[in-house]
Amino acid sequence: MRVRRSVVAGSFYEYGPEALREQIEWCFLHRVGPGKLPTKTDSRVRSIIGIISPHAGYVYSGPVAAHSYYMLSQEGIPRSIVIIGPNHTGYGPPVSVMPEGVWETPLGRVEVDETLASKIIERCRSARPDYEAHMFEHSIEVQLPFLQYIYGNNFKFVPIVMMDQSLETSEKLGRTLAEVGGRETLFIASSDLSHYNPHSLAVKLDSHIIKAVEDMDPRGVYEAVYRLGVSMCGPGPVMSVMFAAKLLGGKRAKILKYATSGDTSGDKSAVVGYLSAIFLAH
Repeated sequence: MRVRRSVVAGSFYEYGPEALREQIEWCFLHRVGPGKLPTKTDSRVRSIIGIISPHAGYVYSGPVAAHSYYMLSQEGIPRSIVIIGPNHTGYGPPVSVMPEGVWETPLGRVEVDETLASKIIERCRSARPDYEAHMFEHSIEVQLPFLQYIYGNNFKFVPIVMMDQSLETSEKLGRTLAEVGGRETLFIASSDLSHYNPHSLAVKLDSHIIKAVEDMDPRGVYEAVYRLGVSMCGPGPVMSVMFAAKLLGGKRAKILKYATSGDTSGDKSAVVGYLSAIFLAH
C-alpha cells in the first residue's frame, strides 16, 4: 500500500507526536481560538455537512481552524471524510483524487477510502486518479492532525487537490460529492483567504467572501475572487463544498471565526486571512 508521508511536519506543525498534541491544544486554548479543549461525546447525531478550514502554519492559522474542529468534536464521527485543497505545486491533473493508500502524520496513519474515491473518479469527468499532486501539497495534510486529535485514527478519507477551480468544475465536483458521499460524509474545504495585504485591507476584501459563504452563494465566492480580485487560494474547494452542502439539504452557514495572521503573529503589515465556518443541515 502506498504511504504518503508527512512533508510539512517540523515546519507547518510540530514534528513529534507529543509536541504536536500540545500545539493543537495551544490552538484550541489560544485567545483567537475557541478557548476550550474538545470533550468526548457519545453522540452519533451529525448536523454539520461541511466545514471551511485554513491551511497555513499552525502558529498562524491553527487557532482559527480549531473553531471548526471543536464543533466537529461535539458530533458523531462521519462514515467518511472528503478533504479538498487547492493545488500549490502545479503537479498533477486539473482535479486529482488519490485513489488508495495511507497518509502518515506524527499522530499515526489514516487510510484513503478507496471505495468512495473510486465513485468520485467514476462520476466526475474532471477528476483523475493521481498521486503526483498530493506528494508535496500541504493544504490537505495540515487538516489531518486536527482530525486525528478529535477522532483518533478511526476514520477514512478521500484527498482531492484542485488545480482547476472554475465555477463549472466546482459545481460538477460538488454535485458528485453530494451524490456519492451523501449525508454520512463530512466535506472539508481547505482554504486561506486574501494574501499579503495590510490587515485593514484584508478584512475589507475578505468580507466579500464571508458574505457569500453566509449566503451559501458559490457564485458570490467566484465573483469576489475573479472579479473583485480577492487573492483567496482555495475558491474551488469552498465552492465545491458549498454546492454539495446545498444539494444535501444544507439550511445555513455559520461563521465561527475570522482572523488574519496579524491577529496571531502581531505583524499586521502584510497578512493572510483565515476563515472557520460550518454548513449545517438545520
